[in-house]
Amino acid sequence: MKICCTPSSLAVQSAECRSIKKDQEAHTIARERNRAVQVDNMQSSIDMGKYLDPLQTELRGKLGSEEESQINCAFIVDTMESTIKAWHENGKVDPRVYFLLDKQKTCTAKYAPVVNIDKSQESHTCFSTLVHQAFESPQTHSDCFTFLRQYAVDSFSKAACLVAPKSIISYPQVWKGQGTRKWKYGQSDGFFVQFESPVLRKQWFVPSSSEMGRTLCTDPELLDVSVHEVLPRIFIEAISPLGQT
Repeated sequence: MKICCTPSSLAVQSAECRSIKKDQEAHTIARERNRAVQVDNMQSSIDMGKYLDPLQTELRGKLGSEEESQINCAFIVDTMESTIKAWHENGKVDPRVYFLLDKQKTCTAKYAPVVNIDKSQESHTCFSTLVHQAFESPQTHSDCFTFLRQYAVDSFSKAACLVAPKSIISYPQVWKGQGTRKWKYGQSDGFFVQFESPVLRKQWFVPSSSEMGRTLCTDPELLDVSVHEVLPRIFIEAISPLGQT
């Protein structure tokens, strides 16, 4: 039996289709708006303390001092949070080493708490000391960490935090290893944070992606610093007050 559609029934079907399409579009728009709000919140609500809280316990065990462990942990948290904020705003950060200076001993007129490591070298008397192209080659890399080691000694620094975007590192490309050195984070853009102190070394990779037209960092990934270090040890290794190295 042949079924004929009258003009009125076709009009009803067409109206129903338009209604369904509008509902779907409205649902998609609402979902995108909700995700945009979530991304905005993730960009603005940065709390690295919850990821790094176990580190304070480890530092306390190494340093034998609650106060010193809090100072060191706050130093790492502040460095990581400020770097993530800058990355969200600009889509990039400059490679730098932040130093935790000794308030009693450091000559702050001569030694800065921040060392940029990708520009032309300047005098130590400048507030921001610069080392030429740290990650360009094995030679510039060696020159950089040799300089930083001496800087740490001369400035009486207690600890340091390296920040280095993955994209600017020609050497060493620590994400190209095989076997136990194999990189687990694919081709993700992002940056390294490497904490250095006489009693403890830690390293993280903070992956970055683009979502809803915004740059978004995801949770920091703890790395094995002995495998993926971006710079060799800056401080001379010390025995902790509790006999741990």
